[in-house]
Amino acid sequence: MRVVIVRLGAMGDVIHALPAVAALRGAWPEAQIGWAIEARWAALLCARPELRFETRSAEKPLVDALHTLDPRTWRAAPFSDESWREMRSAISGMRASRYDLAIDLQGLIKSAVVAQLSGADARAGFARTRESAAGLFYTRRIATTAAHVVEQNLQLVGALTAKPVTQAEFALPRDAQAEHWCDVTLGREGWSSFAVLNPGAGWGAKLWQAQRYGEVARALRVHGIISLVNHGPGEEALADAVVQASGGAAAAVRCSISELMALTRRARIFVGGDTGPMHLAAALKVPVVALFGPTDPIRNGPYGTRAIVLRSPESVTSYSHAATRDVGLESITAEEVIAAARHLLAGGGNAG
Repeated sequence: MRVVIVRLGAMGDVIHALPAVAALRGAWPEAQIGWAIEARWAALLCARPELRFETRSAEKPLVDALHTLDPRTWRAAPFSDESWREMRSAISGMRASRYDLAIDLQGLIKSAVVAQLSGADARAGFARTRESAAGLFYTRRIATTAAHVVEQNLQLVGALTAKPVTQAEFALPRDAQAEHWCDVTLGREGWSSFAVLNPGAGWGAKLWQAQRYGEVARALRVHGIISLVNHGPGEEALADAVVQASGGAAAAVRCSISELMALTRRARIFVGGDTGPMHLAAALKVPVVALFGPTDPIRNGPYGTRAIVLRSPESVTSYSHAATRDVGLESITAEEVIAAARHLLAGGGNAG
């Protein structure tokens, strides 16, 4: 059996799909498994680009082949020769693998089209898709009843393999260069005991105040824990605001995905909202204080680790990507987050 997974992005969603693909490999150990993914998230599956089609290893533990696509670039220049060459190359690479089955774990029209273009005769996806037209591209639509996305993905794969799975395994790569960078950086700065704070988010309604992250950092410093503020492109000012509010208890760190994995593996605790880095921390079994506003933690909460989720009754579930701050999220105090962090550091919290 030759199977291609289609889960193009984003970071947290790719991480949520990992247990289902691990379950697929457990059920069909001889299967050749590929994955179609946006190039910017490929490091979640493979440490180095040159290993995309090499034998599985610690640097590429889960899949046999990685098919990278760059839809953002294609959309920016849809009529350029380079865009057309890249699209043809990605599609021909999937077709050359002669997949028997494509599994769309995203449920969008674009992911369903990729599944169709893979050349696989059989194409499976969710009975209820995020975009209803996506289901028109499937040869099999599978109903799921689970609340959490991780378990929905597991149910879909379990229906295909007839081997239900309840244990979630997150197989993430280890990049030797990133691990070395992390050890050197931590040693040079003297950061032996640290927390990762992640103040950024995909949209404004999921942001918690930088000033309050600074208060959390000051409280953690009392326990001998420095706070490292992770930030992505365009979030420099936000990270700097947290550092300024911390009074010297925090430092900003910008990482690649591989470096963030290495850094997070060594963290004592993670504090942040519903973002990819939070789901990465959970997958790596780092204790998590998760701050939720418009999104539903029952569906998207930290999975696989000890965690405390803070969400106000004032927050109303919405995935509309609103830019305005969420009133309920704003009502969560720094004191509540500090108390949750201390509880987790003492060994408390619920296993998600």
